[in-house]
Amino acid sequence: MVRLDTVINSWKTVREDSAQAVEDSSAHELDYKPSADQMTFGEIARHILEAGHILSGVLLDGVESMATPEFRDMRQMYVAQLPKTDGAGALARELRSEIESRTAQLSARSTEFYAGEITRFDGQRVTRLEMLQFIKEHELTHRQQLFVYLRLKGIVPPTTRRRMAKAKT
Repeated sequence: MVRLDTVINSWKTVREDSAQAVEDSSAHELDYKPSADQMTFGEIARHILEAGHILSGVLLDGVESMATPEFRDMRQMYVAQLPKTDGAGALARELRSEIESRTAQLSARSTEFYAGEITRFDGQRVTRLEMLQFIKEHELTHRQQLFVYLRLKGIVPPTTRRRMAKAKT
């Protein structure tokens, strides 16, 4: 059985690592991308912010189906709620602020709310708790992209630094 508080706390940890990765890159590194056909570091970080906000907002608003033509337009409504994030510092602050706000709202919902089923954008039927887990896993994937970019620039990602620090004690 997956518990709500476990999913939320895990997502907060993933988000903190994403925000720390953004801080670990210098301001000019937000434009870094390993090849021309990939997203920049900053675009990935902004995508993490926007996707988490959109998908959790849709979840909180009780949308029953994301598999509709209107979903694309709906996403823009949620993105418009986010401030601009010029520079690494502003982006890292907003990543942290947004997760605190959203997880407080998500934590206030009932067990019955999370047991309810919705249709994901790919047509799959899932419970709202499963959708929340999906949102976290989506972010985890993109956090790993940030970590690869950091490593390509010779920067040790936050999770590895923590593990190395623990090994020294």
